[in-house]
Amino acid sequence: MATVSVSAARSRATTESLWVRSLLIGSALLFLSVFLFAPLAAVFTEAFRKGSDLYFAALRDPDAIAAIQLTLTAAAIAVPLNLVFGVAAAWAIAKFEFRGKQVLITLIDLPFAVSPVIAGLVYVLLFGAEGLFGEWLYEHDIQILFAVPGIVLATVFVTFPFVARELIPLMQAQGTEEEEAAITLGASGFVTFWRVTLPNIKWGMLYGVILCNARAMGEFGAVSVVSGHIRGLTNTMPLQVEILYNEYNFVAAFAVASLLAFLALVTLGLKSLIEWKLAREMAALRDGFQEAAPPAVAATTPPN
Repeated sequence: MATVSVSAARSRATTESLWVRSLLIGSALLFLSVFLFAPLAAVFTEAFRKGSDLYFAALRDPDAIAAIQLTLTAAAIAVPLNLVFGVAAAWAIAKFEFRGKQVLITLIDLPFAVSPVIAGLVYVLLFGAEGLFGEWLYEHDIQILFAVPGIVLATVFVTFPFVARELIPLMQAQGTEEEEAAITLGASGFVTFWRVTLPNIKWGMLYGVILCNARAMGEFGAVSVVSGHIRGLTNTMPLQVEILYNEYNFVAAFAVASLLAFLALVTLGLKSLIEWKLAREMAALRDGFQEAAPPAVAATTPPN
C-alpha cells in the first residue's frame, strides 16, 4: 500500500491535468502551423501556382542549374573537410588532456558567436583587392573573392563546428577505457581509432555531417559577401532565390526555394533517424555502466 501511495503521489506531481495538457499541446501545434507548416506549404504552392511546366522550366534555366551545381560543389568540399577536422578535434579534446584544450573548444564555437556577414567581411579584408593579401594574389593571378574558392572558404568557416560539437560530448561520455584496453593489447593508434573509436561514434558522426551539409547548402550571409552575385558563376541556390524574387520572378524563385525546402525535409527525416539510433546507443551505454557498477546495498527498515 505504501508503494502504491508513493507511486500515485509521484504521478500527481509530474502529470498535469487534462485541460493544461490540451492547452499546451494545442499551443505548440498552433505555433508549428503558423511558423512552420504554413510557410512550407506556401513555398510549394507558389512554386506550382502556374503549373508544373513553368516549375520545371525554371529549374532547367542555365543560371538555376549553375546555382545548384555551385551549391553542391561547395557542400561536397566543405563537408568532408569539416568531417576530418571535426573527428580529429573531438578525438583530441575527448580522449587527451593537454594545455589549451579550452582555447580550442572556444575557437570551435567561434562561428556560432560571429555573424556570417562579419565572417564574409573578414575574407574581403584578407583577400580583396585592398586586403592584406590582395596585391600578392593579384600578382600571382589567384582569385579568391567572387569565385568558387571564396565561397568554399566561407562555407567551411560557418559549418566547421557542427561535426566536432556533436562528437565531443558523445566521445566524452564513452570514456577512454576501450581505447586504453586496445593499446594495452598492442594495437597502434590508427588501428585503435579505426577498430574501436570510429564504430562507437558512427551515428553521432553522421548526425553532424547531416547538419553540416544542411547548413552548407542553405548558407546565405557569408556567401553573399564573398560571391559578388555573378549570375551563372558565383550564385548559390539561396542567392539565386534572392535575385529571382527581387526581379519579381516569383515562380522561378519559389521553384528553387522548393529544392531547399525539400532538402530541409530530407534532412529532418535523416536527423530524426540518427537521433533515434544515437539515443539507443546512449541507452545501451548507460545500461552497460549500470551493469558494470557494483550492486547497491538495499536499505532495510527495522520492523515496528
